Amino acid sequence: MAGENSWWVKGTLFENCNCQIVCPGHFHFTQLCTHQRCRGYWGVAVEDGRFGSLSLAGVKLVIVFDSPQHMASGDWVITTYMDHSLSADQQLAMETILSGEAEGPWKVLGRFIGQRQPTIRETIVFLVEPKSLSARVGNFLQSLITPLKGRDRERPVLLENNYNQIHAPRQELGMGSTRYEGSGFSLETQDTHALQSNFSWSGSF
Repeated sequence: MAGENSWWVKGTLFENCNCQIVCPGHFHFTQLCTHQRCRGYWGVAVEDGRFGSLSLAGVKLVIVFDSPQHMASGDWVITTYMDHSLSADQQLAMETILSGEAEGPWKVLGRFIGQRQPTIRETIVFLVEPKSLSARVGNFLQSLITPLKGRDRERPVLLENNYNQIHAPRQELGMGSTRYEGSGFSLETQDTHALQSNFSWSGSF
């Protein structure tokens, strides 16, 4: 449980970018991504969590990123979309977490971000099915992620023990197709890098 000045959230985190499978930057920011700009998004579906005494259960948001091919060079541009259902307090709490001001994994990622666009409130719909995961953010973004096919078709293709700041060590690989228009650029992917994991973040403020 979160104390008066602590927070925690857990849920599903998924992503799709324009890199070929698997995005080199997902393993380490010093690796060169497939294209001159690595563009994509993270979808965050909070199952449960608290920011002090404030419940964050049910929070939905999408973070669109635009980074250089060498992600460690920094100067990423981030745009965050939060669902209309969030209260003003929940929005402020999530903005504080994502800014890194409340410690946790986003404090590490924060040093690579050069520009944060103002948060946009929009209708966000996530649909999780046995063989797919879809996301829609108003008229800005539409995405479908399907699992990679493994030797055993009944089990997902996994990354195990991979160190990533925001994902869990166990990640399920997939392919994503996304259309996005906003933040000064458009993005269209077709069966490119995608994955998901059951994340758990925590920190203090």
